[in-house]
Amino acid sequence: MQIIDCTKAGFEPELEKIYRREAVSTEINESVKMILSEIKITGDTALVKFAEKFDHIKLTPAQFKVTTTELNEAAKLVNDDWKKAIQQALENVTSFAEQRIPQAWHYSPRPGVTLGERFEPMSRVGVYIPGGTAPLVSTVLHTAGIAKTAGVKEIVAVTPAGADGKIHPAVLWAMQVAGVTEIYRLGGVYGIGALAYGTQTIRKVDKIVGPGNAWVTAAKKQVYGDVALDMVAGPSEIMIIADDTARADFIAADMLSQAEHGSGLEHAVLVTTDANLIKQVQLELEKQKKRLSRSATVDKVLNHGSYFILANDLDEAADIASKYAPEHLEIMCRDADIEAKKIKAAGAIFIGEWTPEPVGDFCAGPSHVLPTAGSGRYFSGLTVESFFRRMSTVQYSREAIQHAIPTITAFAEMEGLDAHGNSAKIRGI
Repeated sequence: MQIIDCTKAGFEPELEKIYRREAVSTEINESVKMILSEIKITGDTALVKFAEKFDHIKLTPAQFKVTTTELNEAAKLVNDDWKKAIQQALENVTSFAEQRIPQAWHYSPRPGVTLGERFEPMSRVGVYIPGGTAPLVSTVLHTAGIAKTAGVKEIVAVTPAGADGKIHPAVLWAMQVAGVTEIYRLGGVYGIGALAYGTQTIRKVDKIVGPGNAWVTAAKKQVYGDVALDMVAGPSEIMIIADDTARADFIAADMLSQAEHGSGLEHAVLVTTDANLIKQVQLELEKQKKRLSRSATVDKVLNHGSYFILANDLDEAADIASKYAPEHLEIMCRDADIEAKKIKAAGAIFIGEWTPEPVGDFCAGPSHVLPTAGSGRYFSGLTVESFFRRMSTVQYSREAIQHAIPTITAFAEMEGLDAHGNSAKIRGI
């Protein structure tokens, strides 16, 4: 745990260090590059090799895809309470997505000219569902569920299987109800490679969405261009802005909720105007972590990825949060909704003490696939628009093009593109 005191001189380098945190190390990038290269060249052969090497599972290409029989068996293993929770969360996610489905539009800025945009859902999208340290059932809903709402016809899911070759039954059931059309037991870098490049048994996709660890994040960045991406979504992070009205037990519980994710690279950050609150939260963290099942993972984050920042006032706290651009930002202070309006960059903002981050992870409605490692300064979270192609539409009448010909020919002369100019002039009356 590190304390950064902004009320004293010399704190700026410490803040800059966490502002510039890296999602992926050079070593991981180099390893990922070699794995992806082999997949691109040998396809299924590489997938078989890496499934055994990384997930300790022996597969043939015919066994990559999850069968209908397996799906039916999984459905029987999911209890009614779990099914009810999945269905309710899916309804919430779908309802939110429906509010943002883009609609075609047009207008006429000049006589004889009609301009606009139209939107078509992507044809084939890949969703990555992490499963190495926890079966992220919710991620299925927050990716595939939104893609289905957008109208994507082919939704391809990849997720790692256990050494027994099985995928958690709740994950498989969620995939069925969320609209996944193909499921492959492939994880990590090699799962991303399969989606991006395609192999002898798996057709490539148009876009890959979904979160993952540092290795998955590196793989997504390296396949960009061969396929579209949603954003950089690596190890989870939470920042909490709090004043002297905030409850230390709530803050500690929420910090721990992200620290347990599994990689040990997560961040949990408190920015507060109350020095005493830092001490209280530290005590609560020690107290509450003893009751958790994933204490070893939590300790890694508390030791290496937890920060307590003492700010001079809430304006400074908002400025720190905007520069850090957290994946998840909670605001627990007086007039939290007013403080929230000061934030310039964050993946998602959770306003008030009764809005813990896990409500967003599971069932609120907006996707929990959010930018991390400061990329919230230039990326936004996954939305239904992410699954559409936008096409501008331009239509000129015979009369309208006559008014544009002088402008077109002038630009053609400036740029030395006489064929462009001729394309307009030939239509002159």
